[in-house]
Amino acid sequence: MLRLVLPKGSLEKATMELFVHADLAVIRGSDVEYRATIDDPRVDEVRILRPQEIPLYVADGLFDLGITGRDWIEETGADVVSLGTLAYSKASANPIRVVLAVARDSPVTTVADLPPGSRVSTEYPELTRRLLEKQGVQAEIRLSYGATEAKIPDIADAVVDLTETGRALAAAGLRIVGTLLESSTELIANPTAAADPVKRHAMTQLLTLLQGTLEARGKVLLKLNVSVGELDGVIAVLPSLKAPTVSELTGGAGYAVETVVAKSDVNVLIPALKDKGATDIIELPLSKIVH
Repeated sequence: MLRLVLPKGSLEKATMELFVHADLAVIRGSDVEYRATIDDPRVDEVRILRPQEIPLYVADGLFDLGITGRDWIEETGADVVSLGTLAYSKASANPIRVVLAVARDSPVTTVADLPPGSRVSTEYPELTRRLLEKQGVQAEIRLSYGATEAKIPDIADAVVDLTETGRALAAAGLRIVGTLLESSTELIANPTAAADPVKRHAMTQLLTLLQGTLEARGKVLLKLNVSVGELDGVIAVLPSLKAPTVSELTGGAGYAVETVVAKSDVNVLIPALKDKGATDIIELPLSKIVH
């Protein structure tokens, strides 16, 4: 039913792991194969291509559905439908930024400070052009094919580059002076395909699996028992997504309590619950949370 295109390159590993955990494992002969399959009746075809190309291919109808970054959607100006954000990037769940950076010892402190005729190297020429025009800066924009941060100072006076933490730019002796765009990973669709009720339903179901998997990351399910007299004390220290589920035990001997908590809190939380009178505490991993 759906023709799906997934990103190759920096997002590739994280995307493949996400699909495995969402029970949508991508099957291919080797890590360098560009064609793949997913054992799911909603997916007919899978291709793995550069994220820069994906918005245009989806807009042109070569694929119904794709995963790419907001940066490339904005750079290409592609006519696509965004079905939702997927909270992951190369190394974290945080959005990435497209920034303008200069040498650490440069007198430039804002984008508007760039002198006329400055050489700006970037993989995002359209985003860069729009930013500089808005700031009234006359600059020479040069397309970069990688290693952009290495081009200051002899090849470029400034760069527009992608960063997740800013550490790589700082290590290259650069200083960020402006942010063009904050970019998240998105599931995008061809407008015609998204208007088809059958295809749109299948797209929404896939998005539910992917977002549910991401929502469950870093969380666990805690189950415990507590006596009637100690319930309020346990509830007071128990975080939850909404409110914990409390069920009366057979015979009225106490309550069974369930809640979802951050995995990072468990080392402090479980002893605190025991101190408050909780017993039979069980920690269970989660694979999906669907709201």
